[in-house]
Amino acid sequence: MALQSEPSLSLVRLSEVTLNVASAGPKDGTLTILLHGFPEFCFGWRHQIDVLAGAGLHVAAPDQRGYNFSSKPEGIEAYHLDRVADDVIALADSYGAGTFDVVGHDWGGIVGWWLAARSPDRVRRLAILDAPHPDVLASYARRHPTQALRVFYFGAFQVPWLPETGLRAANFLAMRQALRLTSRAGTFSDADLKSYQQAWAQPGALEGMLNWYRALRLKHRSELKPIRSPTLIVWGKKDPALSPHLATESLKLCDQGKIEWLPGATHWLHHDEPQHVNNALISFLSQ
Repeated sequence: MALQSEPSLSLVRLSEVTLNVASAGPKDGTLTILLHGFPEFCFGWRHQIDVLAGAGLHVAAPDQRGYNFSSKPEGIEAYHLDRVADDVIALADSYGAGTFDVVGHDWGGIVGWWLAARSPDRVRRLAILDAPHPDVLASYARRHPTQALRVFYFGAFQVPWLPETGLRAANFLAMRQALRLTSRAGTFSDADLKSYQQAWAQPGALEGMLNWYRALRLKHRSELKPIRSPTLIVWGKKDPALSPHLATESLKLCDQGKIEWLPGATHWLHHDEPQHVNNALISFLSQ
């Protein structure tokens, strides 16, 4: 497995977990933490790491807890939004960064929203790729049955052990097909999927990945309050799972926010249109 940018890969030991982190760029640059979603890992940022580092940013892209080579604590409580958000704060602290930028896709974007609402003094700038604010997603799905149907798998993943069995079958065929069927043709190569497959096959990884969804049923305080950090939302309008209205509803929570639409991009917009996404991120994060 090789990332295009050949960043430095290291295990960073934090108070609760150890995270596998791909890092690149000047150490005196703005710390920019890239947070992947399901079912990716730091490899999901292979089109962004070297470009952002080349723009002068100090990039850190962790495998989030439960994924690939990072720690995989047992129990769904370990995947509560507060716990995974604490990992990001602890990672920034390990680099000595008082403030930092966050770029998040999918679940990584949900963590980004949570961080910016909960710790506005730490998040300098927030960039979100196809990820609604978690409170917005819940309320919108209740009011719009079509959106609820689009994310039916959230409920399916709540069942213990059975989803793991189904997803692991035939060398993760369902997961490989899901990536290919929900993205543009040719977005994920055979080599890409092999890298993902190797990450999914790490001991305990599949359960850890699914526990992010299972932890949604745990009680958490609402963070539905203004996002003070300047925020960029980049959204692929051909996302089969998440309605563009989730982007506009999330934008209403931002004191300083804007949306950049990618009409032809899917949920995997940073893979579909990496140059467009990279240019938008560099322009926003360099301000």
